Amino acid sequence: MAVIPALNEEASITRVVDSLRDLVHTVVVCDNGSTDATASLASEAGAVVVFEPHRGYGAACQRALMVLQTLPHDIVLFVDADLSDDPRDVPRVLEQVINGRADLVIGSRLAGSRERGSLTPPQVFGNWLATWLIALLWRVKFTDLGPMRAITTRALEQLDMQDRAFGWTVEMQIKAAKLGLRCAEVPVSYRRRVGTSKISGTVSGTIRAGITILSTIARYAIR
Repeated sequence: MAVIPALNEEASITRVVDSLRDLVHTVVVCDNGSTDATASLASEAGAVVVFEPHRGYGAACQRALMVLQTLPHDIVLFVDADLSDDPRDVPRVLEQVINGRADLVIGSRLAGSRERGSLTPPQVFGNWLATWLIALLWRVKFTDLGPMRAITTRALEQLDMQDRAFGWTVEMQIKAAKLGLRCAEVPVSYRRRVGTSKISGTVSGTIRAGITILSTIARYAIR
């Protein structure tokens, strides 16, 4: 199963859904309050579309996962809706989970190839800092908090995900490390997104995301 959180992604959502339909059984798109044709285009492309009016990456993911509870699945794949993730990397991300060698696999943009301008300098530094802190505190090495990731259903249930904003990805990796789950990374390609980023595209978004990620790390370190 694939989960795609989406907010005003009408320019790219059809191509993203189309690229995944032959790779996974079901594609679930969570429309996170779009004011454009994202939802209708995703539905026309063959995705199951759900709605989450409360804005937030984590909120959209959680709403999509509620639908997956009603469908048989062993693995959940997370992909962004803006065409920045390359669907050709999906089989590589899924491989170790399918073969039972890992519970969680992160597609690392920093270990792979990046189109010029696809990641801003603050994003690169923020990913380095966050993963360095995870390694320091929980002794599990990551290089990225990349959006493309695959996890077994059983592992996801163990994590009991709570974050409803930008801390979703780092919460998943911290909890997986703390629980001793088998974590792996594979290099993936990353492209400049279609449309305008809601996070890295603005100074305020970048600052809010950075604060959320670092506060999430601090919260679990104190616990």
